[in-house]
Amino acid sequence: MKEKECINVLDELNKGACMGIDSINFIFDKIGNKDLKKVLNEQVDYYKSITDKIGNLYPDYSSKDPHETNAMDKAMTWWGIEMQTLVDKSDEKIAELLLKGTNMGIIEGRKLLNHKDTDLEVEDLIEEYIEVQEEIVEKLKKFL
Repeated sequence: MKEKECINVLDELNKGACMGIDSINFIFDKIGNKDLKKVLNEQVDYYKSITDKIGNLYPDYSSKDPHETNAMDKAMTWWGIEMQTLVDKSDEKIAELLLKGTNMGIIEGRKLLNHKDTDLEVEDLIEEYIEVQEEIVEKLKKFL
């Protein structure tokens, strides 16, 4: 049972990181502030790092590849960003959108940490994911 929960957690973390990368890629060209772009580049780099770590751990639990966001979720994310920035493309609005998404990642990470029985290595990865997301939130707050 623990193995199945580890796979589930790794899949959820991977989907969250992929969704973060997609969201930033969808919104990046709308940003004029170089400092905000720098924060987002750091965030993308972290998400890529965590997907690499997940990719290294995943074979311990499954012969398949970790789950990523599907085409429908990507389309819905793109559409949501387009609608939310149609009238207001300010740094403040973009930071607000990104904060909401990052906070969702923190919430989901906490739920995984609190309600899943995983191996220590997977638990450490969840904690790292949450910690980095919380650091990103603090950086994004400066743009509100």
